[in-house]
Amino acid sequence: MVEFGGWEMPIQYSSVLEEHRACREHAVAFDVSHLGSLHVQGDGALDLLQSAFTNDVGRIAPGQAQYTHLLDPADAHVVDDIIVWWLADDDFIVMPNASNTSRIADALAGDHSCTVEDITMSRAIIAVQGPEARKTLAPVVTSDVERFHVAPTTYGSADGFIAGTGYTGEDGVELHVPREAAAETWRAVVAAGIQPAGLGARDTLRLEAGLPLHGHELGPGITTLQAGLGWVVRWDKGDFRGRDALLAEKERGVDRKLRGLLVAGRQIPREGCRVSIDGKEVGAVTSGNISPMLQQGIALAFLPPGVSDGTQVEIDIRGRTATAKVVKPPFFKRA
Repeated sequence: MVEFGGWEMPIQYSSVLEEHRACREHAVAFDVSHLGSLHVQGDGALDLLQSAFTNDVGRIAPGQAQYTHLLDPADAHVVDDIIVWWLADDDFIVMPNASNTSRIADALAGDHSCTVEDITMSRAIIAVQGPEARKTLAPVVTSDVERFHVAPTTYGSADGFIAGTGYTGEDGVELHVPREAAAETWRAVVAAGIQPAGLGARDTLRLEAGLPLHGHELGPGITTLQAGLGWVVRWDKGDFRGRDALLAEKERGVDRKLRGLLVAGRQIPREGCRVSIDGKEVGAVTSGNISPMLQQGIALAFLPPGVSDGTQVEIDIRGRTATAKVVKPPFFKRA
């Protein structure tokens, strides 16, 4: 157990490798209650989210979910990446990362045509992920919600929600469980045959899937375009926070772009390792580890935009040089 974003969180229950493989082959359950939940309600809720976030909430409908970004208005860096659950007309749950909940609440404050309430402490979030997640979860809760859809459900006598979202590169759902039903629901999930997994496996899974992590591939100094996530920006929806600064970067061109690195062997690249091409330093690793499924080193790094897939690079790993190839994530893709 470790402190993480103000929460005491499990790194592992058995081993990171065992939990990682269980997610890829069967199903696991993560306690991700450290994620924030902001309940946004009222006549102006949709307009507020449209003016704050990069994606176009109007492209989805009640009963659906969407990935989006909140930008800094000055330099367009990604303050946070967020999932929006559209529950019903004028009724949303906005889910920031653990340490950013208050920042997102502050960014949404001041619009008196709707309310923004932090409900994080009133519920737990259990992410059940893996190719057999839905089938194994069926005796516990109805899990036929489609991918990136959200629906009301019950946990015993308590009302909650379930969404077809996750952060592992696998199919699965996230359970929004009222606090009073959280322990009972967790026990039922595990009793159904779903293995608990900790933050260690969650990180290796998201890295294999090529998904960015706030504080590593997103955050201060890093824009949506640099992270290769331009698809979450809808330029035609009207103004949004940080639009002008991001548009200026788009017009002049990014000076770096997030890329994948596949290491030739089992050496482990770590955050901060220098990346070079023909002896010239060109970037640094933002996240790296051994891929449990590929059994070789993988990493994400910001490199000059002109570097093409297949380019050979060198990574300085604690004074030793490892060769790697530039690739387009995800590193692991189900056949």
